Amino acid sequence: MTEFIELVKSRRSASNFLKENSMTQKDFKEIFELVKLAPSAFNLQHTKYLVVTDPEVKEQLKTAANGQYKVQAASAVILVLGNKLAYKNTAAINEGLLMLGIVNKQEYDFMVEDTVSLYETRGEAFQRDEAIRNASLSAMMFMLVAKDKGWDTCPMIGFDPEETKKILGISNQYEPVLMITIGKEKLESRKPRGYRKPVGEFVSYV
Repeated sequence: MTEFIELVKSRRSASNFLKENSMTQKDFKEIFELVKLAPSAFNLQHTKYLVVTDPEVKEQLKTAANGQYKVQAASAVILVLGNKLAYKNTAAINEGLLMLGIVNKQEYDFMVEDTVSLYETRGEAFQRDEAIRNASLSAMMFMLVAKDKGWDTCPMIGFDPEETKKILGISNQYEPVLMITIGKEKLESRKPRGYRKPVGEFVSYV
């Protein structure tokens, strides 16, 4: 428990990164093997990640991110996408439960029909909101796991989503939720943590 508390306290949004700290696919696989356990509504796993390490593509993303230097200096730039049509995978995702006998055919059919109906009835705005909600949950897990593995991150919304989609060939099925830079923080440029409200200012009990 103490280790988790220290992890939470030590995680910071890195404003600058040390260059020349490359990350391998093995590094990312170790992170994503844990990230995949993040919660998602109806286990639809709405989140898709694009990992960018190519310097030329990072330079293009830097332009789309209003010229922010950390995009270029970071070991990688992660695009966190939310799948607005994730509900269409309901049958495939739950098929294993049916095959293992955890649910019977009637329960399986109801599960699929109920989930698909919910998303289709509530419409496109709900589908987009769900993509953002669930991708955000996954992104927080990503940042905590990355920190536990010795990497620093910074979640970013300061980028042009349409330009980013164009650069990376992202279809309209996916909503760009966050850009996350990852690498080794340049600690000498770190600023003190900003003011945090006392618990009593943001928590009420009913």
